[in-house]
Amino acid sequence: MTHLPFEIVGADRPAKWLVICDHATNAVPDWINGGDLGLHAEDMHRHIAYDVGAAGVTHALAALLDAPAILSNFSRLVIDPNRGLDDPTLLMKIYDGTVIPANRHADANELARRRRALYEPYHTAIAKMAARQKDTIILSVHSFTPQLNGRPPRPWEIGILHEGDDRLPDPLIALLRQETDLTVGDNEPYAGHLPGDTVDRHALQTGRPNALVELRNDLIDSFEDQIAWAERLAPILQAARIRANL
Repeated sequence: MTHLPFEIVGADRPAKWLVICDHATNAVPDWINGGDLGLHAEDMHRHIAYDVGAAGVTHALAALLDAPAILSNFSRLVIDPNRGLDDPTLLMKIYDGTVIPANRHADANELARRRRALYEPYHTAIAKMAARQKDTIILSVHSFTPQLNGRPPRPWEIGILHEGDDRLPDPLIALLRQETDLTVGDNEPYAGHLPGDTVDRHALQTGRPNALVELRNDLIDSFEDQIAWAERLAPILQAARIRANL
């Protein structure tokens, strides 16, 4: 039952930023149904299993910011690290119209097993990394699909999610909106944060400045696009940090 639940890169980098990627991979540990959730391969490469392109952006952005990064190493369909422990979507049995066969009959004991082996070590590692200095800034990187089944197309190239602490998001959104080729979402395509999610747990509850960046995944599905977006975002993030006096 050996499966590392997270990856840390650049642990000794000195920047205030800590870059987090909750949904970095579609990996399924082999101790869960033999490493197979029962989905077709094409489903495991969709947004339902992980945030397409987010890991590549995270790696490149952390390097450009000279900051450490921590990335999950398990699919959100195994257990979603960006949910509170009492959230009913912590272990998804159906997502965007797709039934997850290996989760259909998962009971409380199975949820507890996944939580102990994956969810809790991941969050313990984030807490340790965030505490490495007093003025840590949490930057969470996600991606979103251009359109959910049966829903309207999403027009945003990038969205910034925030709630309860607008020190960084306000200047960040303002700077992004100066980019004339971008449609920037303010709490779009989702609104704010959920109680107990990663930003709530490691930033809002601890008073750390933070922002959650959502990139539309068709724009970052290649390595070259991931690098390009990281190179575009890094100076904007630094400028927003300076404006916010962080």
